[in-house]
Amino acid sequence: MKLWFGIITEKLEASKAFYRRLFDCEVIYDSDWFVLLRSGQSELGFMLPNLEAQAPIFRPAFGGKGAWITIDVDDAQAEYQRIAALGVSIEVELRDEPWGDRHFVVIDPNGIGVDIVQHQLPQASAPEGAELTLNR
Repeated sequence: MKLWFGIITEKLEASKAFYRRLFDCEVIYDSDWFVLLRSGQSELGFMLPNLEAQAPIFRPAFGGKGAWITIDVDDAQAEYQRIAALGVSIEVELRDEPWGDRHFVVIDPNGIGVDIVQHQLPQASAPEGAELTLNR
């Protein structure tokens, strides 16, 4: 089984450019109605809204809220410096979380938060009710 994510948007070209520029995604399919990108074993698709050939569930455009994408990296500090040097606005500054993540966030052209994360051993206890088990 393979899991990949798709976003219905008018912003095909801007989305493709963003993910290629920031994360060196490979374009594996590119048309006037759909773009599919690959990074390692992960794929991310962008499709135009309101396509009659698509089932009704796949027609409305994404509204820009309630989703995020995570990019796992080996060195969040280096990625932060690289992406900031590109002039990309940083939504959440680089920080260390008690559960062990070092991360920062940028916003893609569709309003989706892209969380760039380096997983580390926890530095402190987790918030009450949270579990620190990491099975990767």
